Amino acid sequence: MTHIQSRPNLAPDAHAGAYRYDAFDKTFVRERVAQFRGQVERRLSGALTEEEFKPLRLMNGVYLQLHAYMLRIAIPYGVLRSPQLRQLAMIGRRWDKGYGHFTTRQNIQFNWPALKDIPDMLDALAEVDMHAIQTSGNCIRNVTADHYCGAAADEIVDPRVYAEILRQWSTLHPEFTFLPRKFKIAISGSPQDRAAVQVHDIGLIATRNRDGAVGFTVYVGGGQGRSPFLAVKARDFVPEAELIGYLEAVLRTYNQLGRRDNIYKARIKVTVHEMGAEAFLNLVEEEYARLPRDRFRLDPAIVAAIESHFAPPPFEALPARSAALEAARAADPAFARWLRSNTHPHRQPGYAIAVVSLKPVGGIPGDATSDQMEALADLADRFSFGEVRVSHEQNLVLAHVRQDDLHALWQGLEAEGLGTANLNLVSDIIACPGLDYCALANARSIPIAQRISERFGDLDRQHEIGELKIKISGCINACGHHHVGHIGILGVDKKGEEFFQILLGGESASPAAALGEITGPGFSADGVVDAVETLVSTYLALRRPGERFIDTLNRTGHGPFKESIHAAA
Repeated sequence: MTHIQSRPNLAPDAHAGAYRYDAFDKTFVRERVAQFRGQVERRLSGALTEEEFKPLRLMNGVYLQLHAYMLRIAIPYGVLRSPQLRQLAMIGRRWDKGYGHFTTRQNIQFNWPALKDIPDMLDALAEVDMHAIQTSGNCIRNVTADHYCGAAADEIVDPRVYAEILRQWSTLHPEFTFLPRKFKIAISGSPQDRAAVQVHDIGLIATRNRDGAVGFTVYVGGGQGRSPFLAVKARDFVPEAELIGYLEAVLRTYNQLGRRDNIYKARIKVTVHEMGAEAFLNLVEEEYARLPRDRFRLDPAIVAAIESHFAPPPFEALPARSAALEAARAADPAFARWLRSNTHPHRQPGYAIAVVSLKPVGGIPGDATSDQMEALADLADRFSFGEVRVSHEQNLVLAHVRQDDLHALWQGLEAEGLGTANLNLVSDIIACPGLDYCALANARSIPIAQRISERFGDLDRQHEIGELKIKISGCINACGHHHVGHIGILGVDKKGEEFFQILLGGESASPAAALGEITGPGFSADGVVDAVETLVSTYLALRRPGERFIDTLNRTGHGPFKESIHAAA
């Protein structure tokens, strides 16, 4: 887990589909747990004050929220093996309140642990090659990737390979452990961006040059929060061999220039904006030119060794179409609806990608109970080679399901309350924890998400409305990604009362990425749900055949939508 150049001997594992820790990784994680156990004991005894303890706990993913400590656990590039998911279920049941919350960075959080129990939780994680390192603090955070990685039909490269390389490069990197502010990297392995690369500090999209060689289009300086910016394109093509070196140059430049005197201006997005993209990127190129090429050139042997961990599972040779699937689709309208919204084409004939919604009508977005996690681990073993992915939209993915098995899978999901057919629809809402948990929040996000999903609870109506992405944040820090929602909702404090602003026109996927614009007055908690209803009605009255909400909005402009909610206010 140290600098990648110091670890050329990465032995392949007998199990394809996931990186397995070697002896170095295991020893490092165990030593970190023992170290933190001692720090917790000193805090509980009073030898450390909370202020002295804060930087130590943040290095281990422990936050102090509104009512309790919170533990954020890393799920690198969103990939979980079924034993890991079962262990998370056990941890939630034994040391928390029987559930976990999956986040937009493909991590999981436990919101109610007692501080005295967190070292035991970390020990349990270490048993299954997991940890909470670099899930908080001013460092390079968990690297995220396309949740369809290794399965999508349009994939150029498997982004897990490069995300794992970046994980090893960035973990305890001696220069980047104490950056001016947190730093987030996302990778898409296909031209269709499913990783929201332009709202990250660095975003990578896999591509090939004219000779067919693999490389990456690099974006720099994106992010949301109180100062939202889309990332600028730094290079159209960085060859695979130069990836580590180029990112090293970006991080070094930011580390030197980033503001440390003002937390609100410390992110790279502000540095790029205030300097100007051209000036910043010129400095990156100068820094890159100074780097010794032999030290920072990515060795093909390292890439090949890590690729071996992500070899395809033992797929069966199947026909492209499944008679069993077609029969089940025809016989069961509810299943047909789920197929339409919650499955995605697979690169292997006879297989499909299945998305498990963690957004039941009236539920809390991103939450899964321990019982559900265990059931899903069992379903993954039966139907998807024992692997589960976490999406940045707070859902879970079974990436390799035989088409013949989709009906049985859906029945199993339905039995656990996980079969909601609402992917990318009105009730598939991203929401931050808000004022129910977070000390930074101004307003509650979860109840708003619940009320909207209940208002539009009829799934036939949701499918008639079509794709509509609603994202809700309880404060300006934008953990609910409201800036890039087709409809974004921001909670604000207005003289001690919770009010909500509506933004329209956001989009997270490149090349169409866009930041939403504030539209209309502030609304009360009840009023904002009515405002969403008004916006949907306006869209339905204006849309042309085949148009999504965002298509109609972009065609007509914001005027008709602004007028409708002003009239309804």
